[in-house]
Amino acid sequence: MIFKPTIELFDGKVKGNVDAELVLHTMIEINHYDKAIIISGDGDFYCLAEYLKDHNKLLKLMVPNQYKYSSLLKRFSEDIVFINQLRKRVEFFNNKNEGH
Repeated sequence: MIFKPTIELFDGKVKGNVDAELVLHTMIEINHYDKAIIISGDGDFYCLAEYLKDHNKLLKLMVPNQYKYSSLLKRFSEDIVFINQLRKRVEFFNNKNEGH
């Protein structure tokens, strides 16, 4: 995990321009990990996901919002996990196990 600097925009949104750095570091470190998880819904990562998948290095593509992500990533539908759907499963699991 690599943390990068961010800026806060006038409207309160936080912005970090890390696309190129993520791709670069993923490729630099490719021999030092078994599988990668990309957390993004941005189509800019299509070529990275494609390369990792073609080389059996893509574990999952975690997309924050199933209703708002790049159509370019739909090719990886079998590899996508939608984070907003996980919340419901985690909440259900947590509520189910509270009584134990």
